[in-house]
Amino acid sequence: MGGSVGSAVETTGTADSTGAAPVTVRMLGPLTVMRGDAPVTLPASRKVRGLFAYLALAPHAVTRSHLCELLWDVPNDPRGELRWSLSKIRRLIGEAGRIGSEGDTVSLELTGCHVDALQLDGIAQQGVAVQSLPALCRIADGFAGEFLDGFALDRSPAFNAWLVAQRRHYRGIQTGVLEHLVDHLGEAEAGRYLERWAALCPLGERVHARLLRMLARQQRVQEGKSHLDAVIRLFETEGLDSAPLRDVWREAMAQPPRPAPAQAIAVESPAAVVGVPTTPHHGSIAVMPFADESGAPRLRGGVADALVHDVITRLAKLRSLFVISQGSTFALHDRNIAPDEAGRLLNVDYVVSGSIRRSPGHLVVQVELAEVRTGRIVWADILSHSIDDAFLVLDEIGNRIVASVASEIETVERNRAILKAPNSLDAWEAHHRGLWHMYRFNKQDNDAAQRFFAQALTIDPTFARAYAGLSFTHFQNAFQGWTERRGEVDNALRAAGQGLMIDDRDPAAHLAMGRALWLRGSYDQTLRELETSVDLSPNFAMGHYTLGFVHSQAGDPETAIAAADQSRRLSPYDPLLFGMLGSRAMALMRLGRFDEAAAAGVTAASRPNAHAHIAGIATLALSFAGRLDEARNTLAGIRTTLPSYGLSHFLSAMQLAPDDQALFRKAARRIGMDDGE
Repeated sequence: MGGSVGSAVETTGTADSTGAAPVTVRMLGPLTVMRGDAPVTLPASRKVRGLFAYLALAPHAVTRSHLCELLWDVPNDPRGELRWSLSKIRRLIGEAGRIGSEGDTVSLELTGCHVDALQLDGIAQQGVAVQSLPALCRIADGFAGEFLDGFALDRSPAFNAWLVAQRRHYRGIQTGVLEHLVDHLGEAEAGRYLERWAALCPLGERVHARLLRMLARQQRVQEGKSHLDAVIRLFETEGLDSAPLRDVWREAMAQPPRPAPAQAIAVESPAAVVGVPTTPHHGSIAVMPFADESGAPRLRGGVADALVHDVITRLAKLRSLFVISQGSTFALHDRNIAPDEAGRLLNVDYVVSGSIRRSPGHLVVQVELAEVRTGRIVWADILSHSIDDAFLVLDEIGNRIVASVASEIETVERNRAILKAPNSLDAWEAHHRGLWHMYRFNKQDNDAAQRFFAQALTIDPTFARAYAGLSFTHFQNAFQGWTERRGEVDNALRAAGQGLMIDDRDPAAHLAMGRALWLRGSYDQTLRELETSVDLSPNFAMGHYTLGFVHSQAGDPETAIAAADQSRRLSPYDPLLFGMLGSRAMALMRLGRFDEAAAAGVTAASRPNAHAHIAGIATLALSFAGRLDEARNTLAGIRTTLPSYGLSHFLSAMQLAPDDQALFRKAARRIGMDDGE
């Protein structure tokens, strides 16, 4: 446990408190320990060196029994060998670190050492983009190869599995650093990092394409031909198609020559310099086969493959991502291509990978979502279920994976887009910038969202999701009463209709149409569109939520509760969680379950960005539940920003039957919310 990751980023080569020379541990390449400028002789035992690396990176103390199982193949005295190995590590690090021992656990604190792997973890956690270019150059110059290059242990399968995972992890971060430098340095300076990137990812089509284009621009023709020939031989050995790289070289040589700049100039991005949008793209994802760790022989078509096939199919039905087919991902997996490398070969933005473990009556699925460019783990979870009905369990796990992956990617893309200059956004980024503003639920941000959705559609007029977003901003204007209702209803319908004409299989397009029709009071047509959206994609949380929203007011309240609960299961951290809870509260009020309604309403109103009508639901539910003081306080809170807010505003937004309107008026009168309606 080498100190905190954050502190590792700031560690420099200063002497420790004893005045001794600083200790540097290098793991990105062959394992090396330096005291000052002098190398320290490493223990001859490979197991001591492996134990040192494992403990240095362990996030918490490790049990002795685990270490014995990890490194020793049933020795006569595993704990004795462990004690001997720890004594060797004490001599190696001296005063620069400390081995901790508490109970049956062991930890290694390297607070007096600079550890390059921990530094790289800190950079990944903070984000490569926020680091300065000089700092990243210094870090990249220290890359001497992949993690513990050339190191392996015989008859230690658990340790070697950990080693493979660490190499994959650090190769991804190293690649992200090198690619960032190539993107942001002038060509003369970026060339050496491009070559290091190619050496680190020899099967990466993207990096070889960039290297070939650079060699062509610089008229280094013979070098380019030699590099292309070497890559072709390598790709053919691995059974990969080299034709795209041949095309890259042919096209690059056909371009007019352009001399390399005399001086390297760092720029933010090509689009920021010329002031035009970059080439549009849509997010892409590959789902790799899950490993079956149950101990049974690996057979195609088992539970793990069935789950992956289900996840791929469901993600494709969402229509928000370009999803690589199962045939491609399984073919790469069969050639033992790691998930991060497969992501680069397939040129996708995200990769899903995982494992399953079965035991009698139980199934555990471990899954993670990684960003290919940076190697960062965006989301990870362990899903554990008892197997009463295997098909239902797989269905539930598939639901959770698909909904979480879609939600996490949308969050990442929204947050990334908000940091970019508006004139540098492509259609995908402009759409997610629009989503960021749309989910703020105020007039100013809603107007900004409209502009970004319109920008996305100017770049890519075939982007159905951007039409759905644009329709929702018009829906919000009508629903919130921010602008004249009739015109906004027409605009919402028009944008939804354009989205459907582009892609009538997109669940978001049918959702947009259903919402717009609800504004017009076309109840039956609304339900048909919303039911189509969830039929097209059973994992579409927003479709389930909107069905709950509509049923909570004018339909079956029990159906509303079931739909709202399903949307929360699919997307438990959704930006519209307040709406899901608010719909539940509305349905519960209509059923006379006032205490439950009040609990749901108060929770809904406390969510970030909950708007005035959600607080109105909470106010009425509290009144129904007899919690009158709380209801009046909640109403007073609404009126701090909307002084005239009353029942008329609430009823103009909702579509309640006359009997239900009379019910809500009774609750409003008890707390002074009835403003003459």
